[in-house]
Amino acid sequence: MKRMPELDVDCNELYRSLYAPVRSKLLLAAIELKIFDGLSRHSSAEAVARAIGAHLRNTEIFLDGLVACDFLEKRNSLYRNTSASQAFLVEGGPTYLGTVLTDSSKMLLAGLDDLPGLIREGPPTPSKDADISSEDVWVHFAKSMANYERVAAQQVVKVISGLQEFPSLGRMLDLGGGPGIYGIAIVSGHPNMKGVIFDRPAVVKVAESFIKEYELEDRMDVMGGDYFHDSIGGGYDLTWACATLNFYKDDLDSLMQKIHSALNPGGVFVSFQDGLTRERTKPSEMVLGMLSSALMGQDLGFDQGFIADSMLRVGFKSVCSRTLNTPGGPMDLDIGRKAK
Repeated sequence: MKRMPELDVDCNELYRSLYAPVRSKLLLAAIELKIFDGLSRHSSAEAVARAIGAHLRNTEIFLDGLVACDFLEKRNSLYRNTSASQAFLVEGGPTYLGTVLTDSSKMLLAGLDDLPGLIREGPPTPSKDADISSEDVWVHFAKSMANYERVAAQQVVKVISGLQEFPSLGRMLDLGGGPGIYGIAIVSGHPNMKGVIFDRPAVVKVAESFIKEYELEDRMDVMGGDYFHDSIGGGYDLTWACATLNFYKDDLDSLMQKIHSALNPGGVFVSFQDGLTRERTKPSEMVLGMLSSALMGQDLGFDQGFIADSMLRVGFKSVCSRTLNTPGGPMDLDIGRKAK
């Protein structure tokens, strides 16, 4: 008689992977339908269906799915936001992440409709319609990232304020700063530091609006340009760069030399970037997050240690590195110090 296979491994993770797209579709649909906006307090499925003009039974099934994913709570047939949904998914709040989650989903899945074909045939010919150099694209991205940066700013300020040099820092540069929230948070956390946010000309107009919102016009300025080709100024005691160096990965030493030269003696450069490990297979969030663009022919991921090595090559006296957990996955913090 044929024997059944004896296994010491299970297939649970394989089946869990099948449910991941269902979770994301439920979340994105709830954001689109503004479900979370109406569930700050307990509400019935009937009330939700009426508010969004939807089919009652399918609304109830949908809400139960959101509860199964821990995006909502359900008690006595009434639904309400979880604390995380209330903080991050109610539109109009300062930490609303609905827009950036929707945009991120599109980027994660871009071009993957025919993944087997992409693997067999290689990267497609670039489309003129997908021009990432478009100012409108970068302005939209900066605006959508602003609330995410508000969420992450506390962690950033804790890191920067923990630097031994922090009390004496006078002027900082937020390089490729986008909406400038990180730079604003760093400057706000210091009694007299002043700062500059550098990004594309159209993007720094977004940063200017946030500088005004936080009433820091007397302590913060902006510079517009391409930081690889244009001057980034000088006389900085601190330069901060978050998830922006990837675009110049192939000539990082040249950019790093410019950053080093712009710092005062004893100045500090803090880079917060992806760092791939285990032969570029981990962290899984970073590998999967960059998979689409890599398959399309734009592999911008950094190996762990790549940035730190560049810092040392261009003359930074010392570099210390560690990995921090973020909502988007583990990221590497490299702190380079210029000789006094």
